[in-house]
Amino acid sequence: MDQIKTGKFIAEERKNKKLTQRQLAEILNISDKTISKWETGNGFPEISLLQPLCRALDISVNELLSGERLSEDEYKKKAEENMVDIMKEKNENKKSMRRVFISGAVATVSFITLCAILEKYSYVMTTTEKVIITAVAILIFGVGIAGTMSGERSIGYYKCKSCGELFQPGMAAYIFGMHIGTTRHLKCPACGERTWCVKVYSKEE
Repeated sequence: MDQIKTGKFIAEERKNKKLTQRQLAEILNISDKTISKWETGNGFPEISLLQPLCRALDISVNELLSGERLSEDEYKKKAEENMVDIMKEKNENKKSMRRVFISGAVATVSFITLCAILEKYSYVMTTTEKVIITAVAILIFGVGIAGTMSGERSIGYYKCKSCGELFQPGMAAYIFGMHIGTTRHLKCPACGERTWCVKVYSKEE
């Protein structure tokens, strides 16, 4: 699925309907900033908005996902391709997330192991050796946690509970956002509301 192509298609069909971004946004009960993000390829309609958007533009969901008008012969083929793309994105993101958590777990275990070695054998170590082991332990733990956080932030999307927008938060917003399990308290870039945003792995969840 080409998000930029889909965005251009939305813009073209909106103009064909002689609608401004604000007018289309009012039909869908969302902000015109959200429409602008879709059309520039920086966002994608949430699943609950797909059919209303398609009705407003007089296109099918498969045409929206494909980013082009489809003939009857092309319709079935594109429908299957779009479904495969969605499943592929979801599976790849889940695999990437597992790798990220595994690397974080390995870093944590390595840190604990080095701390245990330092505690058990500190009486036979020189000060320099203690400093080196401590520095290595902190470095491994820091790199592991930073990698885990970066991956968890950028793999998949967070879904705004208020407007349904899918987005990836900045690192500062991610770090300071309170979280419970797979939800995190974040400010949505589309509607500006702070809500408990849930983690999703594809645009169609």
